[in-house]
Amino acid sequence: MRQPVKRYSKVFLNLSLAFVVLLLCIFVVPKVLLFFLPFIIGWVIAAIANRPVHFFEEKFRIKRKASSAFVIITVIAIVVLAGYMLITRLASATIGFITVLPELWENLEQDFMEIGQNLNVIYDGLPADVKQNIVKIGQEMDGYIAELVSSFGTPTVYAVRDFAKNIPSMLINVIMCILSAYFFIAEKEAIGLFCQRYIPKMIRDKSRLVLDSLKNAVGGYFKAQLKIELWIFLLLFIGFLLLRIPYALLVAFLIAVLDFLPFFGTGAVMLPWAIIKILSADYEMAIWLLVIWGVGQLVRQIIQPKIVGDSMGIAPLPTLILLFIGYKCAGVVGMIVAVPIGIIIINMNQTGIFDTVKMSIRILVTGLDRFRKFDEEDKEVLDRKHE
Repeated sequence: MRQPVKRYSKVFLNLSLAFVVLLLCIFVVPKVLLFFLPFIIGWVIAAIANRPVHFFEEKFRIKRKASSAFVIITVIAIVVLAGYMLITRLASATIGFITVLPELWENLEQDFMEIGQNLNVIYDGLPADVKQNIVKIGQEMDGYIAELVSSFGTPTVYAVRDFAKNIPSMLINVIMCILSAYFFIAEKEAIGLFCQRYIPKMIRDKSRLVLDSLKNAVGGYFKAQLKIELWIFLLLFIGFLLLRIPYALLVAFLIAVLDFLPFFGTGAVMLPWAIIKILSADYEMAIWLLVIWGVGQLVRQIIQPKIVGDSMGIAPLPTLILLFIGYKCAGVVGMIVAVPIGIIIINMNQTGIFDTVKMSIRILVTGLDRFRKFDEEDKEVLDRKHE
């Protein structure tokens, strides 16, 4: 009798702990990660810069602290310079785009007028009430776009004000990121000794498995996606330059960002754009837009398997389920992080972290299945009642 009681006590304890950990992961861990975000970013920077630091330490016999400082300063300088150049170009393009937005709307109206002329035969055959509704919708769209353009300045002013208020906090966070990255690299051995001295071996082993899974899954996933989107951006940018599309850099960048989001892709912009050009009788532009979109899809299909690799992939149905759960939980952001989180959970399951929980569930289900079945004693009691 004692053995089953002990077994089910363990099952209850394991499942209770798993439930508590699940609640912590849902409600507490995201807030803790957000609070310590500068140190997490610093840890990521340290993980990236660790190999160059080791290279300088081995090849040039430079002390780890000196090589850590040199690598971090170099990486930060490159990132700041590249970011400054990109942001400057994008900011100037955005300002110019907003300035000529009314002109672009007029051009779009002209395209729609040409579409209307090309579809004039169909329009003439429509009933009078349908024609009236179409005219009404067009007037409402004109008013909406005009209001949207006129209100562009208000949110911009508020955004600039909020950005200025947050500058001190942003500077502190950036300094914390840099300092934490430096100490994570320079004091790597001291941090390792501290963990060995004060953290139990079982927790260290489990944490190492989780961190390795995190590096391989999340790092590999986003690195692969970033490489793919960079190729898509370059392809779009070159194509738009050849077509002499205004603000080619900004348009290509925005479409590449949209392509990163699940269920969207470049077709969400390129295909409607091409359809509008076809209906406005600009067939040459429409053909070239479709060619750029088709080449982009072909390039994606060729490079994606090589970049992502079979080890990072998940079957289509689980991917679809993860995207759906992510969308239901956190919208578009949830859809973006759903696949990496799914990869982490799968890798953790393969390393055996959930074995105790799975065994507890199996024991509980088996026990319930046995408990619900009638034995010979139950049948005898039932027969006596019938007598």
